[in-house]
Amino acid sequence: MSDDLFLKIIRREIPADIVYETEHVLAFRDIHPQAPYHVLIIPKQRIATINDMQPEDERLMGRLFTAARELAAEAGFADDGYRVVMNCNAAAGQTVFHVHLHLLAGRPLSWPLG
Repeated sequence: MSDDLFLKIIRREIPADIVYETEHVLAFRDIHPQAPYHVLIIPKQRIATINDMQPEDERLMGRLFTAARELAAEAGFADDGYRVVMNCNAAAGQTVFHVHLHLLAGRPLSWPLG
C-alpha cells in the first residue's frame, strides 16, 4: 500500500496542527476549513475507503467517533451541535484515500448538502 498524505502527517514528515492523539487516532485542523471549526479525524492504520473496511476495523472506526465526541465537547460545540462527515470515493468528494471523519462546527450547517 503506497504512502498517502495522512501517513506522512502521522509520521510527522509534514506539519499539521494536531489537536488530538491517541495510540490509534490522530486529529488535526483542516487546511481548507469549511466551517470555523473543521478537524480531520483519522485512524493511524491506513484504510483507503469505507469500502475497504473489514469486520476487524469496527472498533477502530468507533474510536474516530469517540474522538469526534470528545473534540466537540472540548471545543464547546457538543450542546449546540456539530456535523461529522465521511466521504467514500471521488464522486462523493474523497480526495485523500485514507478514511477520515470531518468534524465541522461553529456556524449553522445547512441540509441537504450540494
